[in-house]
Amino acid sequence: MERRPERGHRCVPHTADVRIEAWAPSREECVAEAVAAMVGTFVDPAGAPPGGEREFRAPAGDDEDLLVAVLDEVIFRMETEGELPLHTEVADDGAGGLTVRWRTAGTDDVELVGAVPKAVSLHELRFGHDGRGWSCAVTLDV
Repeated sequence: MERRPERGHRCVPHTADVRIEAWAPSREECVAEAVAAMVGTFVDPAGAPPGGEREFRAPAGDDEDLLVAVLDEVIFRMETEGELPLHTEVADDGAGGLTVRWRTAGTDDVELVGAVPKAVSLHELRFGHDGRGWSCAVTLDV
């Protein structure tokens, strides 16, 4: 069995798009790691001043739908509000959905280091409990 830290994320090779993997002890922590992984593929948030706090509620759905909803919201807010999450906290809302809280920075306050994702692909999407905790793998269309 591959050794890995209790929680984390990484970018993995993919032909044309960007593929991320994330893992953590809980479903909610894994979603937060996936957000960090996605943002880390295209910006360096180091030194960016926090611009505010935002909340998002992902409606009830299966685990993969919840993950996609949260990642899609990051892309939507980047495109429409000009903000990106610096820190993500995710909680079960008790009704089958998720409550997500972000500390954000403006897109002008971060350095672009990669291709900006345009959408979350459903192709080869994976999210679930894997015996060591929760893990996901997501392809981002760039």
